[in-house]
Amino acid sequence: MKQTSGDDFPGFDYSPNDRKNWMSGLDPEKVFVNQIVWPGTHDSATNEIGIPLVTRPLAQCQTLSIYDQLVSGARVLDIRVQEDLLVCHGILTTYNVDVVIEDVKKFLSETQSEVIILEIRTEFGHDDPPNFDKYLEDQLGEFLIHQDDQVFDETIAELLPKRVICLWKPRKSPQPKTGGSLWSSGYLKDNWIDTDLPLTKFESNIKYLSEQKPVNSRKYFNRVENTVTPQADNPILCVKPVTDRIRPYTRMFISQCFSRGSPDQLQIFSTDFIDEDFVDACVGLTYARIQGKA
Repeated sequence: MKQTSGDDFPGFDYSPNDRKNWMSGLDPEKVFVNQIVWPGTHDSATNEIGIPLVTRPLAQCQTLSIYDQLVSGARVLDIRVQEDLLVCHGILTTYNVDVVIEDVKKFLSETQSEVIILEIRTEFGHDDPPNFDKYLEDQLGEFLIHQDDQVFDETIAELLPKRVICLWKPRKSPQPKTGGSLWSSGYLKDNWIDTDLPLTKFESNIKYLSEQKPVNSRKYFNRVENTVTPQADNPILCVKPVTDRIRPYTRMFISQCFSRGSPDQLQIFSTDFIDEDFVDACVGLTYARIQGKA
């Protein structure tokens, strides 16, 4: 069921027939990369993090597996790793990054025209996994879209059969080289503030977007997140009850982008605990852009 607050934006009433293949449903020959409002997940690989009922509620930002997130419509993944290749969130760990890669490849094998932005970074306070760039190239080489500013002006059809924009953000290792198969950190900029207050995050996101160039006049992705973060001085430390304070305002935020003058700046929009309505809102605005209605 669609949220009722803030439904007044172009494409609000559009729902893809098949979220697993929503890019295909919009016609890859008509969808330009810089038109897409990319639905993303924050701390994507945390569905099994920590110890159930003990530490997991302190770090879990998604309940779905990577594969199930992609099937539900997510197209941007935020993965944090440490030196031993375990996925982590702060000091808590979960499965090996191999699980993420296998889920991505399974999804790609079942679809034909869906493009994914896969962001992998070394978590703060951790060392880079050795030779991780080579690992990514070995695992995903046939799907990797090479780093190229022209990508932003191309259609999905022009990218195919390559389907993964993989950003590797090491802490100490060299950044990916220009023109290589991996993308460097400068190609994904975002606005993150450490707050558990929905209005503070909401206004910060709006301000950030107002300072950006329109999507069709820049050569990088930007991201805002419809999330808030538990604070140590607050008695509620579990992620879900805190981030649930802002999650109902997805559609209102998109509406406010229009009413406050930043409709052409929104590009990657990420969330905790992704659901169908969040995906539909992003895809709906993408559809409106393609139709020339936004």
